[in-house]
Amino acid sequence: MAKISPMMAIPVVVFAAFVGLALMGMGREDPESLPSAREGKTAPPVALSEFPGKENFDDATLRDGEVKLVNYWASWCGPCRAEHPSLTALSKEGVPIYGVNYKDQLGNAQSFLEELGDPYAAVGRDEQGRMALDWGLYGVPETYVIDGEGTIVLRFAGPITSRVLEETIRPAMKRAAE
Repeated sequence: MAKISPMMAIPVVVFAAFVGLALMGMGREDPESLPSAREGKTAPPVALSEFPGKENFDDATLRDGEVKLVNYWASWCGPCRAEHPSLTALSKEGVPIYGVNYKDQLGNAQSFLEELGDPYAAVGRDEQGRMALDWGLYGVPETYVIDGEGTIVLRFAGPITSRVLEETIRPAMKRAAE
């Protein structure tokens, strides 16, 4: 009778582990959302370069007692263009939105805001993406709801559509105001 090598069990074990991880991922509350280790914690330090002609913001701005959004964007980002009307509507409602221009050419970023309008209370540049790393950015666009004490209430990866605005962003802003 032939001996069965223990090495033959390795593919079965690896496959079983993969299936287990997939089932765990599918069992999450919202399997499409990206997890954030930053939610419920103080926002990391703000370290931005100046965006010429625009007011900049800092750590104190995030802790001014008001609910606000921090939005990472870039002119080369198609979904950023798609979410811009939602940001503009929020801005017109009086929601302070602080923009972080991510790894962008200054001229392109300025043209983007000139063409679509500027919904930001202040804008800074993260040219090298260092601040984005501290914030746990996956990519642009990404928006953070910040409470008045500077705590991240929600991190949303992707464009803010009208559905996302009503079902995700507004409820998070309400929680942040409580």
